[in-house]
Amino acid sequence: MADFIRRIDKNWTLFLDRDGVINERIVGGYVADYKEFHFLNGVPEAIASFSKFFGKIIIVTNQQGVGKGLMTEEQVNEIHQSMLEDIKQRGGRIDAFYFCPDLKDKPDNCRKPGIKMAEQAKDNFPEIEFSKSIMVGDTFTDIGFGKNAGMFTVFAGIGENPDADLRVFSLKELADLIEKSHSL
Repeated sequence: MADFIRRIDKNWTLFLDRDGVINERIVGGYVADYKEFHFLNGVPEAIASFSKFFGKIIIVTNQQGVGKGLMTEEQVNEIHQSMLEDIKQRGGRIDAFYFCPDLKDKPDNCRKPGIKMAEQAKDNFPEIEFSKSIMVGDTFTDIGFGKNAGMFTVFAGIGENPDADLRVFSLKELADLIEKSHSL
């Protein structure tokens, strides 16, 4: 187990990617309506567990479907609001959502692995310390985002990412590791 897992307390912030980490990714498409949003197994319970340990839980997600005109920012916000309601009903919380609607070829965009969404979170929550933050994602850009901001990184999903500080298959596995490390 990675040593930083034992150090987590309410001064820490958890940054989570959305598609492929929290919900099923639509390969070659985008979640444009909450009817298309499906939590991965154990995610609401994992977020409820994280809520006991982390001071802040933040979602950071690239949503270039907005830039492509396939959905609106309002639709993304509605998806996040519905997701939040489901998570709250199961005892969890999300403190903020940040998404980047930019196309990846737009100059000076806000997409991961750039850290504009992390900086925006820190502006809104000045108590966030990136050295006491964890980024969980399922892509190289997610892990790059965490590394670029000076966070610990967790690769969640199938495949490998040698740059990540820790690898798990799911948020449920990460929640179980944190619970176990804090019960010793």
